[in-house]
Amino acid sequence: MTWPALDWRTPWFAPMAAVGAEVERRVHAGATVADALNTCGGPVRFVPQDALPEGEAYEAFIFRTGCVPTRNNLHDFFNGLMWLTRPQLKRRLNELQAAQIARAGIGATRGPVRDALTLFDENAALLQAPAELVQALRERRWRELFVDRRALWAQARLELFGHALLEKLVAPYKSITAHVWVMEEGAAPDLGLTPERLVPKPFLPLPVLGVPGWWAANEDASFYEDAEVFRPHRERPRRRPEIIAM
Repeated sequence: MTWPALDWRTPWFAPMAAVGAEVERRVHAGATVADALNTCGGPVRFVPQDALPEGEAYEAFIFRTGCVPTRNNLHDFFNGLMWLTRPQLKRRLNELQAAQIARAGIGATRGPVRDALTLFDENAALLQAPAELVQALRERRWRELFVDRRALWAQARLELFGHALLEKLVAPYKSITAHVWVMEEGAAPDLGLTPERLVPKPFLPLPVLGVPGWWAANEDASFYEDAEVFRPHRERPRRRPEIIAM
């Protein structure tokens, strides 16, 4: 199979470049994505998609067997790279998914915990940053975040985790937005994730190409004036109190 050549020098791919470039080389040489990933070791084994038994949930199968069904596409390529580079976090997400499936089974909807887990797995970014940047992000004060406090980004660390997010950045466009998990300094490799922490979906939206140093166009402050991408903060409407008939 073929896909566009990946630029491992970009800020979003660079943290996984040592492993990713080798896996990509093997794929271009004719290996399946699963076989190419398996050459790098890791906490799981990658198997063809058809190894997943009909009727068994993907997450439950991984938890039961330690094997990850893998297709020959970029989406599963990046998923595999996350298993290789962030194994404790991937395993924790899988444990939580499997526990929810064991408790409630597979229904028409995932439920709030599995929804949050899926969002994390597909689109999360991990941010450690000075408090001023985090607060500006929480309140969507984009000019303060990216222009007025631009120098503070030298003290921040942003790591993309979601494999769907990484796939989008193969062909970058301005509106690509991550769901940021603010990571405390010294956090455990699995971030101490629990259902209680995930259910409120405490993610912060971040258009990643707005990060200083990540995209040449954002050197011009007018880059951030696009309200379709850098949307203003809106308070959630308060629920009206229920009137209970007496």
